[in-house]
Amino acid sequence: MAHAPATTSAILLGEPLPVELSNTTGMARGDVYDALADDDAVAAWLRAVGGRLRSETGGTLDPAKLDEADLHGIAGRLRDLRDALRRLAADATGDSRPLGLATVPTRQAAIDTLNALAPAWPELVWPEDGEPAKAFHAPGPRAELAVSLIAHQGVELFAGPRRDLLRACQAPNCLLYFLKTHPRREWCGSVCGNRARVARHYRQHHAADRTTQSRRHPDDPAPAGERAEQR
Repeated sequence: MAHAPATTSAILLGEPLPVELSNTTGMARGDVYDALADDDAVAAWLRAVGGRLRSETGGTLDPAKLDEADLHGIAGRLRDLRDALRRLAADATGDSRPLGLATVPTRQAAIDTLNALAPAWPELVWPEDGEPAKAFHAPGPRAELAVSLIAHQGVELFAGPRRDLLRACQAPNCLLYFLKTHPRREWCGSVCGNRARVARHYRQHHAADRTTQSRRHPDDPAPAGERAEQR
């Protein structure tokens, strides 16, 4: 494998893999970042979600064993899939935020990309000394299975009942998505929840200040703090 960074810069929320892939772009200090910017970054992300990929493929795919040629081959397709998923997520949620790094112009273009990358099918695996299990397979090199599996899950997400649970985080400067699996969940995580509450408190506080100032008679004395500033 390429000399990948120790950890991915993507925020992992424990969401389904298509949502996790969508969340490999975000905002930090007001700038959009790409957690799949190069092959090493792709390797780090695949390694971070490797346990789930191994489970879904019955252990036939181990991202830690992909070589540099494998990574280079799937990196571009993984980014294309990410952009398609973000476009479809924006349509499904009525998301008015910027699409981040996504460049997919239309919903149909996103659908075409998703379908082209999605060929994967389940097969029964039943070892002599173990329990029967389901494992996914896909045509082409084994490395392609990672992309096909996530695309296949994306089809199931947008065509199934969980699509109605998909939400765009509305906290300031957040581009992430999540599934609203709890009635009280409104944000992708606690950090965004705190940020949104601080922003709401700021707006309410300053709105109250403006209301108070607009009601003050011109002849009324200014509050002590304002008198001190005027000196």
